[in-house]
Amino acid sequence: MKKYLSILLVFLAVSALCFAAGYGITRKAAEQETASSKEELMTAPETETARDSHLADEQEAENAEAANQDLESRYYLVAEDGFLLVFPREGNRVCMYTHVPVTDFPEEEQEKLRAGIWFSSMLDIFNYLESYTS
Repeated sequence: MKKYLSILLVFLAVSALCFAAGYGITRKAAEQETASSKEELMTAPETETARDSHLADEQEAENAEAANQDLESRYYLVAEDGFLLVFPREGNRVCMYTHVPVTDFPEEEQEKLRAGIWFSSMLDIFNYLESYTS
């Protein structure tokens, strides 16, 4: 019985050390991020000319438009090995395995799914899948 108690105590001690190390690493990373964002704010020029302000407004509008385009196509639904998979816009890791066979869809949709379809949100994907599988 003493043997099990000592093993339990060692396990708890190692677990506590791991949690403490993880907390410390996370906190340090957050502090570094905060410090870098403060540096960026401190180095920004305080005065702008009218021309610079106009250019900044145009650039902000372009950035907003690019963000809207990104929101329009954030997830990629594609058929692979007979089933539908969802991939995020950036990266090649599978975001979701749907376990929905391609054969549940009409021929036209099967061709589109083999090529891949972009969606703006997971909700849109769920609605699309529900419209064909229910």
